[in-house]
Amino acid sequence: MLRHVRAVLRRRELELTLVEHRPRESAAFAPLTLAEPAGAGLAVIAPALSEDELGWIEHMLGEAALDIGTALADRDAQQAPERAGRRTTYAGIIGSAPAMQELYALLDRVAPSESTVLIQGENGTGKELVARAIHQGSSRAGERFVVTNCSAFNDNLLDSELFGHARGSFTGASNDKPGLFEISDAGTFFLDEIGDMSPALQVKVLRVLQDGTFTRVGDTETRKVDVRIIAATNRDLGAMVADGRFREDLFYRINVINVLLPSLRERREDVPVLVDYFLGRQKRGGKTKVLDAEASARMLAYPWPGNVRELENEIERLVVLAGDASTIGAELLSPRIRQFVAATPPAGATDEASLPAAIEALERRMIGEAMRRHSGNKTRAAEELKVSRRNLIRLVQKYQL
Repeated sequence: MLRHVRAVLRRRELELTLVEHRPRESAAFAPLTLAEPAGAGLAVIAPALSEDELGWIEHMLGEAALDIGTALADRDAQQAPERAGRRTTYAGIIGSAPAMQELYALLDRVAPSESTVLIQGENGTGKELVARAIHQGSSRAGERFVVTNCSAFNDNLLDSELFGHARGSFTGASNDKPGLFEISDAGTFFLDEIGDMSPALQVKVLRVLQDGTFTRVGDTETRKVDVRIIAATNRDLGAMVADGRFREDLFYRINVINVLLPSLRERREDVPVLVDYFLGRQKRGGKTKVLDAEASARMLAYPWPGNVRELENEIERLVVLAGDASTIGAELLSPRIRQFVAATPPAGATDEASLPAAIEALERRMIGEAMRRHSGNKTRAAEELKVSRRNLIRLVQKYQL
């Protein structure tokens, strides 16, 4: 709500302020009868008002208060369903940005099914966490959730790891060993970094997906399992299929349902929430540390190429370096974060073909600088930029400033 607005009324400079109702303390007062909090209202504070001026001002304030109260009530009624349905966590996943709300809604539909799922996203976006959430929301939640990283083994070791081996099948195979597909029977098997799997193993995984059968290394017996497979990768499997590096038939088998995870820079509003969450997990001596204003601003401005994993590691580092201090200053931030400056194109360096992008970049920079100069005061920033306060609020939300 507007707190301090300068206005000129009958050649007098007056201050229009939202105040709590204190009977007749102000020169003129009009309650916002349709808005919360109860007792709030509009007041004009000005010296030496005549009775006529006071009566006229009270009348105008009453009209304004009715309009504002009605608008606030309408806004609250419209936003209530959205706020009620807005989730901040989902099975251990943290975030309330619009992109995360879409993800949660998709997981609600995907988890109860038996469909194979392909999770795609950058490193550190929480692919395993999402896979675990799908398992927990399924009818297999009481069974095992098995995880393996396909990039952690060479071909022979991964073959044995996935499908098991028979005794004597290779040097050192002194006993029969079940593979992870057998161990995860009736449960969920999460194949992380499936894009790193060799074509030979892709064929064997395809067979499991098609009919649930496989053979151990060095064995002739065909075994059958009932496993739900969730795969994940940070690679572009479509491009790999086009290049012949990934089997097209396997791609379509695992890509029944595609879940694309947003990067942290695409949901910057979640950075403060995640910072608080990780600080709470890194308590020292039973106390939670906090970031000072500059450290918080630099954390928010940084693009986080390593996503949530990078942010979590940075918080752990800060808590250790802060020692007994309860507040963490910007000087303790990693150099890459402390020294980061968002790149802005120099004047005249924009491409004629990207005029809309250049205009947006200019808008973002001017609004950001004005907001910093006025310590976040949108009214003063709007006056400086010669735009309406409502338009400024829209642009701040658009650019997530």
